[in-house]
Amino acid sequence: MLKREFLVTPLSGLNQRLDVFLSGKISELTRSQIQKIINAKRVSVSGVVRKSNYKLKDGERVDIDYELIEPVKIQPEDIPIDIIYDDPHILIVNKPFGMVVHPGAGNRTHTLVNGLLFHFPDIKDVGPEDRSGIVHRLDKETSGLMVIARNRNVASSLQNQFKKREVEKLYHGLVWGRMPEKKGEFTWALGRHVKHGERISISTKKPRDALTLFSVQKEYQEFTLLEIKPVTGRTHQIRVHLAAAGHPLVGDSRYGRRKTKIHIARLFLHAFYLSFVHPETEERVEFSSPLPRDLEEFLENLS
Repeated sequence: MLKREFLVTPLSGLNQRLDVFLSGKISELTRSQIQKIINAKRVSVSGVVRKSNYKLKDGERVDIDYELIEPVKIQPEDIPIDIIYDDPHILIVNKPFGMVVHPGAGNRTHTLVNGLLFHFPDIKDVGPEDRSGIVHRLDKETSGLMVIARNRNVASSLQNQFKKREVEKLYHGLVWGRMPEKKGEFTWALGRHVKHGERISISTKKPRDALTLFSVQKEYQEFTLLEIKPVTGRTHQIRVHLAAAGHPLVGDSRYGRRKTKIHIARLFLHAFYLSFVHPETEERVEFSSPLPRDLEEFLENLS
């Protein structure tokens, strides 16, 4: 265990956030790692445990206890990847259901990044090693289109487009019941559930704005096929908004109906359309992906 002590002065740390101050002082730790250490109450300011966003004052002493964790090397793996477009700057992949996008706790192997590093080793230095080339994500349970950056300038451009909400993403999702309108929107703010922190909810102490648009594509006896456009990009946004509206996605074991007579092996949510400005050509490009065969067959059995 390492122990470090820093003094806040007018020239170093005054009015800075606690996590920003420490990330500037301890180069071997990332800001997210520092935030985890702060959350674990292993950082104190003049003897008082503070949060990451605490603004430091002149003369305060910051103490931190931490361990250096050896980074886990991400191994390339010969995993089949459905590439629907590639050029020297970007890749467009069709991520299958069940595949995790990048390594994390409990998922160090068999992720999209592991496969990308095998087939496209040039993306190794595009971002953090465990997120090489990744500029956005899809849930493990969601299939569909993703854009991958092949160099840092492209990654920066794409991330900026996502931040400015200039990237258009459309999904097909099958929900329970009939929607009250053919078109509509959900505007509930989202955040961590007040009691169950692993879940996203409209019941939260730290709400963040969220906007989801939908339009009805086809109605079935018990279900409705929707085209869904998430204007914002909050975690589990589509799933939580639809569940909160009383029309959860079919196959959603986390936010949907858990006991039903309908048997489907996966979440019925597919990112079928993706459009953005190509960072190199500066022309708007668009890509589409049909419903996976298993979802198509599920719909055919409903007809």
